[in-house]
Amino acid sequence: MNAATYLGFDYGLKNIGVAVGQSLTMTANPLTVITARDGIPNWDDIQQLLTEWQPQKLIVGLPLNMDGTEQDMTHAAKKFGNRLNGRFHLPVEWHDERLTTFEALDQLGIHSKMQSNNRQEVDRISAQLILQSWLNQQ
Repeated sequence: MNAATYLGFDYGLKNIGVAVGQSLTMTANPLTVITARDGIPNWDDIQQLLTEWQPQKLIVGLPLNMDGTEQDMTHAAKKFGNRLNGRFHLPVEWHDERLTTFEALDQLGIHSKMQSNNRQEVDRISAQLILQSWLNQQ
């Protein structure tokens, strides 16, 4: 079996955390943060990541309310995933991202996202947690 590479995205209106993972070790690692303006990323930055990592699939975190219902950010993340698929012709899967920000803050020893001086690190780790959770379910 060939090892597959995946990129995971923690979508946000200002920052989009990105992680990379692969099927051989079933592990994900934080990669980078793509800046966005009103939710619109620099598509050239994403193209550069796709060229560098050659992923077989893209995993986008799906922000849901605690009761599992959708919210405004759910629709924005779905739109982002659909645009990834439309632009780059790669399969996209969505993965429940509830509590990943809290888990990322906990890993960094920070009590609130507002308290963090390094929000990009929180976004990178959130992307890693989304992708790792997806890999664990495969």
